[in-house]
Amino acid sequence: MNAQATTVASTESLTKVYGDRVAVDQVSMTVRRGEVYGFLGPNGAGKTTTLRMLLGLIRPTSGTASAISPVGALIEGPGFFPYLSGRANLRTLARYRGFADAEVERVLERVDLADRGDDRFKGYSLGMKQRLGVAAALMGDPDLIVLDEPTNGLDPAGMADMRALVVDLARGGQTVLLSSHLLAEVQEICDRVGIIHQGRLLREGGVAELRGGVSIRLRATPEADALAVAMRLAGDDGVRRTDDGALLLTLPPDDAPRVARELVGAGVDVHEITAAERSLEEVFFEMTSAPKEMTS
Repeated sequence: MNAQATTVASTESLTKVYGDRVAVDQVSMTVRRGEVYGFLGPNGAGKTTTLRMLLGLIRPTSGTASAISPVGALIEGPGFFPYLSGRANLRTLARYRGFADAEVERVLERVDLADRGDDRFKGYSLGMKQRLGVAAALMGDPDLIVLDEPTNGLDPAGMADMRALVVDLARGGQTVLLSSHLLAEVQEICDRVGIIHQGRLLREGGVAELRGGVSIRLRATPEADALAVAMRLAGDDGVRRTDDGALLLTLPPDDAPRVARELVGAGVDVHEITAAERSLEEVFFEMTSAPKEMTS
């Protein structure tokens, strides 16, 4: 299957300008069939605006956006009639969209709300409201599901339930485009990610690819001598200092014995040398903040 056939949503140079403010700036992204794609960025980065253009809810200033049909979506939180039950709300939507009541029961079961379906929406917890919104997005068994910050405001248990549901949807063959500002969450459940900051897409790729594989974490004294050895072995651009004072060397873990020997030979005391993987959080902050100056 060629790449074009596996693409279920894409944008090309997508831009949205409000007055003199550029909310989305030349964003080009591609979502592939069967994956969980994490659209990652802080609040106000342009995630929701991009998704609304992708779904045709607002018009772009320039560029293009397209998505496979049918699409189910939960954008900026669920909106339901507060005095109707969850089941009645979904039946209202189902009739408008031409679905039978059996479809309502299927999606209520899917999000584990069947037992609470007759409760009024206004009495639902935030997590239940989010799950009902996902249930509405699942009606009709769409190929692509777009979820905008689905764990926003949830307690840890609710967040875990929502993550499990997203993973289960992907295992069932559906594609999920998930926006989030929670980097650990995206790292845990997504196959590929796009990182957006101040309206611009900084990087797009697989989670492992963006994290850059495994490197060597080093803690040693004297720090200046350790840094000099590390930069000689890994190159000036291959060493960075973490917030807790350790050094990360862009060398494979198999090089750890050689690094230890060189350090000891230079009279450096080695306190820690381990394999380390960067988190998405570290990658994000590297991309969005000025590089820290390395001094010896």
